[in-house]
Amino acid sequence: MRQPFVERLSCARKYYEGGRGLRAPDRETAPGLGVATSERMLGICRGRRKFLAASLSLLCIPAITWIYLFAGSFEDGKPVSLSPLESQAHSPRYTASSQRERESLEVRVREVEEENRALRRQLSLAQGRAPAHRRGNHSKTYSMEEGTGDSENLRAGIVAGNSSECGQQPVVEKCETIHVAIVCAGYNASRDVVTLVKSVLFHRRNPLHFHLIADSIAEQILATLFQTWMVPAVRVDFYNADELKSEVSWIPNKHYSGIYGLMKLVLTKTLPANLERVIVLDTDITFATDIAELWAVFHKFKGQQVLGLVENQSDWYLGNLWKNHRPWPALGRGYNTGVILLLLDKLRKMKWEQMWRLTAERELMGMLSTSLADQDIFNAVIKQNPFLVYQLPCFWNVQLSDHTRSEQCYRDVSDLKVIHWNSPKKLRVKNKHVEFFRNLYLTFLEYDGNLLRRELFGCPSEADVNSENLQKQLSELDEDDLCYEFRRERFTVHRTHLYFLHYEYEPAADSTDVTLVAQLSMDRLQMLEAICKHWEGPISLALYLSDAEAQQFLRYAQGSEVLMSRHNVGYHIVYKEGQFYPVNLLRNVAMKHISTPYMFLSDIDFLPMYGLYEYLRKSVIQLDLANTKKAMIVPAFETLRYRLSFPKSKAELLSMLDMGTLFTFRYHVWTKGHAPTNFAKWRTATTPYRVEWEADFEPYVVVRRDCPEYDRRFVGFGWNKVAHIMELDAQEYEFTVLPNAYMIHMPHAPSFDITKFRSNKQYRICLKTLKEEFQQDMSRRYGFAALKYLTAENNS
Repeated sequence: MRQPFVERLSCARKYYEGGRGLRAPDRETAPGLGVATSERMLGICRGRRKFLAASLSLLCIPAITWIYLFAGSFEDGKPVSLSPLESQAHSPRYTASSQRERESLEVRVREVEEENRALRRQLSLAQGRAPAHRRGNHSKTYSMEEGTGDSENLRAGIVAGNSSECGQQPVVEKCETIHVAIVCAGYNASRDVVTLVKSVLFHRRNPLHFHLIADSIAEQILATLFQTWMVPAVRVDFYNADELKSEVSWIPNKHYSGIYGLMKLVLTKTLPANLERVIVLDTDITFATDIAELWAVFHKFKGQQVLGLVENQSDWYLGNLWKNHRPWPALGRGYNTGVILLLLDKLRKMKWEQMWRLTAERELMGMLSTSLADQDIFNAVIKQNPFLVYQLPCFWNVQLSDHTRSEQCYRDVSDLKVIHWNSPKKLRVKNKHVEFFRNLYLTFLEYDGNLLRRELFGCPSEADVNSENLQKQLSELDEDDLCYEFRRERFTVHRTHLYFLHYEYEPAADSTDVTLVAQLSMDRLQMLEAICKHWEGPISLALYLSDAEAQQFLRYAQGSEVLMSRHNVGYHIVYKEGQFYPVNLLRNVAMKHISTPYMFLSDIDFLPMYGLYEYLRKSVIQLDLANTKKAMIVPAFETLRYRLSFPKSKAELLSMLDMGTLFTFRYHVWTKGHAPTNFAKWRTATTPYRVEWEADFEPYVVVRRDCPEYDRRFVGFGWNKVAHIMELDAQEYEFTVLPNAYMIHMPHAPSFDITKFRSNKQYRICLKTLKEEFQQDMSRRYGFAALKYLTAENNS
């Protein structure tokens, strides 16, 4: 609805008096000038005087008009309505002559409005030539981005963002949900999505609904990530990309994105029928502003405009990049589909599916394949139907490809909003300003995602069962308890990114495969290469890292020939939160995501003997592990030397034991932990032998994948493995020592947690309390059979 004329005049006065370059003396003298004088000044002044005169004239015209209207609004001392109908209803003296006067007055009002608009245009031009420090205050609203509606300003790179309290209000409601669709497939793309989501969450002020078209790998990774991230007012739905392959598999595609690069074409069929609009993003996008600003652009669409796109910022579609370069047809430079605004409801009514299919079939008869996946087909459709497009300003998709012309955009625009790494080289793309854009990307890449778990106050969010259960569990804890932090850690939900690097596993034909399971933090990273050299089988590792450390690990792994040559190692990042090292949570994460029927529960600072992988697979068959509840023990040894000639056989190991180069593990400080292994018997054993559980026993074992998890109440140092072995014994696992297997602990600096255990009395008190509570839980779960654990503890 249009504002009443009086309100518009009032707004104009506030707008142009409120910091548009007028000084106080100018505002004081402005009422003394007439309209005619102002117009003469505009005709003869140059430079700054012209700008000043235009401003003063704009102030005077509303004032004079206001006086004229005010005087004309009274008849015989009584107010008269400007509306002829209202006047007729209330005044018996309404005549044809007064009606003509009113019509004349309204014509004059419209003339004044036209003069105002003309002066505003002149003022805007004058201000554009004025020095930067005289441009006044700038406050942005979501609804004033320049697009197709003002192509001259768009080409000039001008962003209209000035407003006042009387200006247009944002067209995105405070709690309106913004819908975002992303196609994602594979391990690497899943990492890219996380950075994109971080940049969106960092700036957002609205609820978000992500629609992820993902293959089974990406869905597993991202479903776990969002479930453990627990960001308020964020909903995520997944759509099976593998089921959509048949829709686009008939289109030959040379682009590195493969078949998944064509799936944006079928979003009208894939997304819910009641979803009217959606923002579609590539995974290599980084946001530098609130996504609500982009969502607001939907309200600018007119007529049959159903696609919001930024012009392609290269000469690709002009066909002049190299000799015989023959691109798909496009309108001018064409459009880039890294950022798309889709009006789904209108596209469905236009029969979008039929439209793009017919276009693709026709063009493929001559082109044979696409070079830029869905982008080629979108452009071919637009070439035939240009009315479909609303052209977005360039800053909504600053493209950093190898042949980019995006500098023409960001050279003139001060407020870049979306960065698009649309080169296969990504951050290594050749661009003289790449450091600036790379730093923006790295900001979100290494940003602590836990800080994005912030509430949107005033916006009701859907009930989250996991969040509600967590709050209930935490509310039951006593915050005055000296062991409160220990108890709280048991319920902490750590953000988890599964399969951080590419993972491949081919199941063994005989179903005897064994996965080595371990956990580590950044200070044990140097052990990875050595373990990979000693163990050729699959490995599942849980790494406790911050967001920044995760990127350091990525660079370390990508720079290691040993690690990059191994695709059967699953790296699962558990992000840091809280003050304790959640050792048993990490073990559980690594155990849960193995692909083999058996697992070797180890620690990262142990090197298995050469050939242990194959030896364990044979032992699985020999001891019939598939049909019996056995835990095969791998005897543990240690060295105090940082440089060790690793023993290649049991005989060589025994010789090193006799020489004092090796010791049984923790022989000097914690004999009880491995004494039940019976190393004296192991020295001469040639067949597996059974041992009984004893207090504080904590061997390293091979078990079936369905064995019980580790107890999460034990964090940091102390009793984390002991409690697990006790649980195995309570479930009647039989402990069997392997006679020709061994592993050696490599020396390292003491961990932070063992230092706290040794120096902090309260730490030791809390650990003892947790042990007692665990034993009581064992008694409740296993009854009479668990009494031996209490007796053994009292006797130890």
